[in-house]
Amino acid sequence: MLCARHVLSSTYKALFQQRHLLSFPSNSRHVLSTHSRDTHLREALLQMALRGHDMNFQDYNTVLNECVSKRAFREGQRVHAHMIKTLYLPCVYLWTRLIVFYAKCDSLRDARHVLDEMPERNVVSWTAMISAYSQRGCASQALSLFVQMLRSGTEPNEFTFATVLTSCIGSLGFVLGRQIHSLIIKLNYEAHVYVGSSLLDMYAKDGKIHEARGIFECLPERDVVSCTAIISGYAQLGLDEEALELFRQLQGEGMLSNYVTYTSVLTALSGLAALDLGKQVHNHLLRSEVPSFVVLQNSLIDMYSKCGNLTYARRIFDTMHERTVISWNAMLVGYSKHGEGREVLELFTLMRDENKVKPDSVTVLAVLSGCSHGGLEDMGMDIFYDMTSGKISVQPETKHYGCVVDLLGRAGRVEDAFEFIKKMPFEPSAAIWGCLLGACSVHSNLDVGEFVGHQLLEIEPENAGNYVILSNLYASAGRWEDVRSLRNLMLKKAVTKEPGRSWIELDQVLHTFHASDCSHPRREEVSAKVQELSVRFKEAGYVPDLSCVLHDVDEEQKEKILLSHSEKLALSFGLIATPENAPIRVIKNLRICVDCHNFAKYISKIYGREVSLRDKNRFHRVVGGKCSCGDYW
Repeated sequence: MLCARHVLSSTYKALFQQRHLLSFPSNSRHVLSTHSRDTHLREALLQMALRGHDMNFQDYNTVLNECVSKRAFREGQRVHAHMIKTLYLPCVYLWTRLIVFYAKCDSLRDARHVLDEMPERNVVSWTAMISAYSQRGCASQALSLFVQMLRSGTEPNEFTFATVLTSCIGSLGFVLGRQIHSLIIKLNYEAHVYVGSSLLDMYAKDGKIHEARGIFECLPERDVVSCTAIISGYAQLGLDEEALELFRQLQGEGMLSNYVTYTSVLTALSGLAALDLGKQVHNHLLRSEVPSFVVLQNSLIDMYSKCGNLTYARRIFDTMHERTVISWNAMLVGYSKHGEGREVLELFTLMRDENKVKPDSVTVLAVLSGCSHGGLEDMGMDIFYDMTSGKISVQPETKHYGCVVDLLGRAGRVEDAFEFIKKMPFEPSAAIWGCLLGACSVHSNLDVGEFVGHQLLEIEPENAGNYVILSNLYASAGRWEDVRSLRNLMLKKAVTKEPGRSWIELDQVLHTFHASDCSHPRREEVSAKVQELSVRFKEAGYVPDLSCVLHDVDEEQKEKILLSHSEKLALSFGLIATPENAPIRVIKNLRICVDCHNFAKYISKIYGREVSLRDKNRFHRVVGGKCSCGDYW
């Protein structure tokens, strides 16, 4: 989204400069024009000094353009000083070029000083300064200046609106953005492609995707910016299937895509873990003339990692001519999510040895998480101590402490993890308590688990997962009265779980299943297969884990509920629809339950299939009945 926002801003800026700031009479020519093109800027400045009071509009414009294009701050200051010293009175156009110059050199204070000193301002002057604030993330200043512009009686144009809308972020900014939208309608700019693109981007960023889509559909003409903005809006909100469907539709209508469009599409494919479709898009990119920018390569790494193909991800990473910290982070997170702790540490060591890119907080988080998932407790603690001692120049944040709690918990050091939380320099978050509660559940530590569980019920009483884990802890200790009390509390607070769904890609088509699904065209065949597998697995030693069912029903009904879980439906469909010996890849939107995890292990063991399960926490690669997570996730 940051990438899309940057491209939108750059597009408006380029159009703005081309149409308003770089236009001057074609018949105005002077010796300095040729001089600036053919000699160095320093010599042009020398000529300026020699000409003194004889400098005119074209002379100043030419040398100032050179300073803008080269971002020559000191030289541009000399031009400005020369105007003041010679008592030259610039026209509005040259004043505006000074604003653009200072903004280009990241000197917003000087740019604003120029605007405030202008005896006369036009819409281009105001827009230049608003654009400078917007592009550098100074949203409040941009909006404040826009209001000041309106009060001055200057009417905005399409470039003003397109620019200021990019600063309408956050709840207060969105409120003002709606008011600006009303003004846009009043002044009849809503149908303008640049304004429309910024409007739909603003609504999408605030989660109002239906309003954004409405604006998009009403545009009389669409360009790559508007098409990319709406696709990106869907992708960033996790509406991956909608983003992909719209991309296909627009391609069918003849839309030309750029690298930002493909970055948004790859984000959607990452969310869906649609490997075959991802490969198809990658092949299309290789055949097309779309430049292979770093941001696009980063998206490919992320897509392949989230689709379970680390080999392809690493191949792209290794062939990159330039890597940013995001490139390293994408690869490190990929290894971490797959539990490849050794690879995480090797890559992190390579990053530090190259010393071209400095690690950031996400880098260290990925390394700590990789050590946790990979069972590398001591190495993970060494990394954390390097960070706290300053050897790694990253300030520890809440998530880093959470990784340490998870690291200690996985190693069975529940008491140590509890003490670590007590000594933290800030109040523990729900995520940190959640890590410890999970460890208590795995290692059957009821004393700590009960305390942690009640902490979580106070912090996030709507989270059904906390009730499940604490209930299971009570059940394992035979405290059935506490189990009943907890379930009654859950009913009283009307706690509900987010609906689970699982999907599997087959021949570039996504097959989605929900719990007790009756919508899939092969539902009867799939249900019969689940029943058949249950019987066969029980003969091999499978015992349904009824603790995964919260409903207060008898055991037979609980088993029936378990068999209707979306993961089992997707896995069973995979057995039916894919060739023998082919891997089965299933994606779950939530954390996979223990019983479905066991079910996947039996599929792998009895049918000799490799099963890849991606839930919201990590990848589970199951081979020969054993999972890469070590039954801890």
